[in-house]
Amino acid sequence: MKHRVLILGYGEMGHAMEYLLAERHDLRIWDVDGVKDYHTTLEEEVAEAQVILYCLPVNPHYEITTRIAPFLAPDSLCMTIAKGLDESGRTAAQVFSSVLAERNYYGVMYGPMISEEIRLGRYAFADVVTSDLNQFQKIHSLFQGTALVCMQTADMHGRAWSAILKNVYAIMFGVSDELRLGDNMRGHLMVTAISELSAIVKAFGGETQTPYSYAGLGDLLTTATSEDSHHHALGRQLASGQFTHISGEGVHTLRMVEKYARRFQDPSATRLS
Repeated sequence: MKHRVLILGYGEMGHAMEYLLAERHDLRIWDVDGVKDYHTTLEEEVAEAQVILYCLPVNPHYEITTRIAPFLAPDSLCMTIAKGLDESGRTAAQVFSSVLAERNYYGVMYGPMISEEIRLGRYAFADVVTSDLNQFQKIHSLFQGTALVCMQTADMHGRAWSAILKNVYAIMFGVSDELRLGDNMRGHLMVTAISELSAIVKAFGGETQTPYSYAGLGDLLTTATSEDSHHHALGRQLASGQFTHISGEGVHTLRMVEKYARRFQDPSATRLS
């Protein structure tokens, strides 16, 4: 089935989604310069779109979602791949929940999805959680016949935290590799990271097994060992004494966790359904 799809953001993942979808669906792409190849507004494109793919960092999610919410078609689906916390310490899933609530459908896609590999035609894998279970069929139809394998899953907020924190752990793998601590240390780091991640997700009200999914273990293994991984490279930089230009979702997550430490230390304040 052919869908009208609007991609928000034209960075690496925006290009990767274009590669997957351009020949199969009616595609539009929006970034800060406007709608690519069309003289239309964001609001006009949103009104016609069946699926809106957020290929953006989490920070602009609230502003953009608030802006487009009045124009969303009743049966449209907003999906995000953002793996970070915004300046208020919220995940993308929390932003969607607060703005769209019961009015519109939304969801998250997390897993081993390195954009460079997608554009080379290699397989990628994603856990997909939607606010309404029936909406998964739209995503299945969207990527059917492509190299992106989508699995229907649950525990949206647990998977959001798994995807977010794996970027923090991935930095440590880069540190270890730069210091040449060996493969045994990699094994130790993986076990320790997943154990800690599972405890954190459970404390926040998620399911204990969620970190062992594509969103957690699958994405962590990929990000922690790939030479194309930004966060692995950050770890190498830090271990070699390069402290300038250190930025990324994992670094920002650490800043937000420090900023909102009291909230995150109180599971009852962070627990989500």
